[in-house]
Amino acid sequence: MPDYYEVLGVSRDADKEEMKRAYRRLARKYHPDVNREAGAEERFKEINRAYEVLSEPETKARYDRFGEAGVSGAGAAGYSDFGDVGFADIFESFFSGFGGGMGQQTARRRNSPARGDDLRLDLKLEFREAVFGGEKEIRIPHLENCNVCTGTGAKPGTRPRACTTCSGSGQVRRATRTPFGSFTQVSVCPTCNGDGQMIEDKCEACGGAGRKQETKKLKITIPPGVDNGTRLRVSKEGDAGMRAGPPGDLYVYLFIEEDAEFQRDGINILSEIKISYLQAILGCRLEVNTVDGPVELTIPAGTQPSTVLTLESHGVPKLGNPVSRGDHLITILIDIPNRITAEERELLEKLAKIKGDRTGKGGLEGFLGGLFRG
Repeated sequence: MPDYYEVLGVSRDADKEEMKRAYRRLARKYHPDVNREAGAEERFKEINRAYEVLSEPETKARYDRFGEAGVSGAGAAGYSDFGDVGFADIFESFFSGFGGGMGQQTARRRNSPARGDDLRLDLKLEFREAVFGGEKEIRIPHLENCNVCTGTGAKPGTRPRACTTCSGSGQVRRATRTPFGSFTQVSVCPTCNGDGQMIEDKCEACGGAGRKQETKKLKITIPPGVDNGTRLRVSKEGDAGMRAGPPGDLYVYLFIEEDAEFQRDGINILSEIKISYLQAILGCRLEVNTVDGPVELTIPAGTQPSTVLTLESHGVPKLGNPVSRGDHLITILIDIPNRITAEERELLEKLAKIKGDRTGKGGLEGFLGGLFRG
């Protein structure tokens, strides 16, 4: 499923007004009355669905905690649910520079602190690490504020000044005459690239960027019961923000390595054990491996091939509730030998004769064939 924050192009700590602006901008762009390109209508519905979920505090909280599963009861909105964004708003967006209103808002946003980017790290775990969790040390390359210029990008003792081309607005305007009247076209300032400021003496440590790439060691806690695709959020460990803005977050995606002995089915663990045909006939007690270590297992007399025996509460802890665990399911395989000694054959033939006298079916082959069904 798409990430609704990515659909709207906003960060996870964006406020309601920022989400509404992002929604209106995208809705204008993909509204079916304006955009006739293939896929535009589906994109428009996706944008509406994202805003529908994230604009309400209750559904947003459920989505943040459980993802799409927490809000799947609400139906996706179509273009009939366009809300307060009408075609007049879309037409207005084509000439947003007229009168300077939108342009001034954009300039203010460009000059304000900007949140840093979120980062993603894929982390492999061993099978037992995923079952029991624990601490892992990771190394993550990310952007940190330059400690020489404290993030300004200017040489210590100097400071950035307003761009002379755009006077600090980050934008330049050009008037255009058309048969419908005169309109103002707004574009990013080519001198300051929209920042609204210029650095004459750049910091030598970061080259004027205000941030530097650094590799950081982190210790993260893996909760018990994680599975393939589980996503952990490490707050404020993404890239540093621009102009003293807050840092982004780090998202760690977990991938579980296969185990030679155990398999996983939800919160249950699966394994197999091979026993002899005599153990299957007579029953026995065996020591078997589990993720908790060796455990004694009782094999009932007359156990058939592919029988599944259960060791309760030896499976995977439930994610978020480690006290509750799944089971360990053991499939019984029976080893029937290809060759037997003369003494073994003699004993088995005597047993087959006894069995044959009772059932009317003699012979060693018939006896062995009837021992195990299914």
